Amino acid sequence: MSIIETDDLTKKFDGFTAVDHIHFSVNKGEIFGFLGPNGAGKTTTIKMLTTLLYPSEGSASIAGFDILNQRACVRENIGVVFQEPALDTELTGKENLDFHARMYGLTQETRKKRILQVLTLVDLVDKKDVLVKHYSGGMKRRLEIARGLMHSPTVLFLDEPTLGLDAQTRRAIWEYIKQLNKEEGTTIFLTTHYMDEADFLCDRIGIIDHGKILVIDTVVTLKKSVGHDVITLSCSDSRQLQMRLEQESWVSNITPHASFLTLGVERGEEKIPTIFDIARTINVSISSVDVRKPTLDDVFLYYTGRSIREQNPETPRSRTTRPAGFHLRRRKE
Repeated sequence: MSIIETDDLTKKFDGFTAVDHIHFSVNKGEIFGFLGPNGAGKTTTIKMLTTLLYPSEGSASIAGFDILNQRACVRENIGVVFQEPALDTELTGKENLDFHARMYGLTQETRKKRILQVLTLVDLVDKKDVLVKHYSGGMKRRLEIARGLMHSPTVLFLDEPTLGLDAQTRRAIWEYIKQLNKEEGTTIFLTTHYMDEADFLCDRIGIIDHGKILVIDTVVTLKKSVGHDVITLSCSDSRQLQMRLEQESWVSNITPHASFLTLGVERGEEKIPTIFDIARTINVSISSVDVRKPTLDDVFLYYTGRSIREQNPETPRSRTTRPAGFHLRRRKE
């Protein structure tokens, strides 16, 4: 059952199309991720879905309520945690939650019950009477997530929920998100440009770039679309080698770049000697090779032609250069 539906959702700013006729749905109870680089259209999409921006074209609904014609009903059914902090630092954690609950019309009894529930969920019960200005960055983020849950929303929107946090705190936030999804039954829509975050959290992922959705599927299926193993090759003539490898039935897919190729194959280690033999017959020299299981980085590279973290799109993110006669070793996952 779909809890979010969009149809040709579009947003333009002074002639610039930030979100370009996107269409997708989110199932009730799932964690759905929008994966893409900064400026891809992720936050703009969330702002339209949460009624903070009017779409230029198209439509969408949340829990059966139209984002244009039933805005109040949409807001009653959603919780939102934006990138920028929105807590009152001169109030305690408990007071922040109580104020938010009052805005949603919760009774005193319900407020008291929910405050304890959500503080327990994010492990902040012992900090409830501490002023928020004395909270760490991770504690503030957890409190914002707790606040978004106060009125038991049908859908919780998390826009870059761990942006700027250290690795340990990010991992803790992930665990809280998983827990609330399981225990509260809340549908979660999150945006991120962190591959590991999307991989750990999401049931399904939509890859968005330049305002367009390129693909939507489960993490497992997306990785399989790249190939069972991923081989990255740097060589003297990538175009010529690509044309020759395309003739081989064991190459499930091949993506060219300026000076390297990525191949999706089964049993990648076994294919390395064959690839070298093929290259030798067409006088192409291979300067480096890497073989590993596919990651979401590879998925993004496959569908967009560039890595999400690269400043220079022509350089592979994790290429390892080895001299001739190197010893190949499989990377541990």
